[in-house]
Amino acid sequence: MPPVKANAFVDWFEENSTEFVSGLINVVIIVVIALVLRAIVGRVIDQLAKRMVNSRERIDKAKAKAASRVIKQNNESRGERQRQRAGTIASVLKSVASFVIFGIAFVTILGQFGINIGPIIASAGVIGLAIGFGAQSLVQDFLSGIFMMVEDQYGVGDVVDVGDAVGTVEAVTLRITKIRDLNGGLWHVRNGEIMRVCNMNQDWANAVVELPLDYSVNLEEAKAVIQRSIDEFADNPEFAPKIIERPDITGVVGIGNGAVTVRVMVMTQPGDQWSIGRDLRGHLKAGLDAAGVRVAYPILPLANAGASQSG
Repeated sequence: MPPVKANAFVDWFEENSTEFVSGLINVVIIVVIALVLRAIVGRVIDQLAKRMVNSRERIDKAKAKAASRVIKQNNESRGERQRQRAGTIASVLKSVASFVIFGIAFVTILGQFGINIGPIIASAGVIGLAIGFGAQSLVQDFLSGIFMMVEDQYGVGDVVDVGDAVGTVEAVTLRITKIRDLNGGLWHVRNGEIMRVCNMNQDWANAVVELPLDYSVNLEEAKAVIQRSIDEFADNPEFAPKIIERPDITGVVGIGNGAVTVRVMVMTQPGDQWSIGRDLRGHLKAGLDAAGVRVAYPILPLANAGASQSG
């Protein structure tokens, strides 16, 4: 058996040192370029997210100045929600950018070591195509989640109607939205399945109260009583901060079954329409009782009335 030369490794290194050092330098350059590019892209994304928040705040201020009424909104919570939304979007974009940049850098480094990257790229394309066909619903959920966040369709704490699920949003991710309904059930709704959204907590809301007055009531006198009652309600310091515009009598919206229905509407802060509606109904009930204005009672059909009398 021929003896192994002790300096075999040294001879190999001397023969390939130039190529080895050159390849090592190229790898270092590729890694540095990838890190620098990732940092630049991350900084650009942060700046875009910051500009998005600032532009939204400027638009809100311009709307408030141009409006003929003073809208008492919670600017701090609204701004915090915008910052959280921008932060989530920036985080997603950074993750995508990192995956693309470091993936390209990894494939390029393999090429520096003499590895044929053609089959790797082809295999990755086939795998990506297979995953794309097999996970279409997942991709749809992610895209819908991104657009939902960019467009600020709803957020945590909003009361929404997305079809089968109606309730308060408890969590929003890129894939699903968690909604707690009135009965306490927690709905997990995929973002890709949300075809339309009714957000009841955005910008402003209306509290609608309908009063079925007795048909024999003098309508003008009843309206005067209602107007005094809603004026007192709007001037109450407990309710005034929640009201954007003073309550208004819309008019008669229905006549039938022994009743004349009068509608009252009040523009409220988003999310306060239900509590304001409940309090306004109670206040109107007390005002009508004090003024002796009768409300309507449903007229029973003759058959039911006879059965009731015979019973």
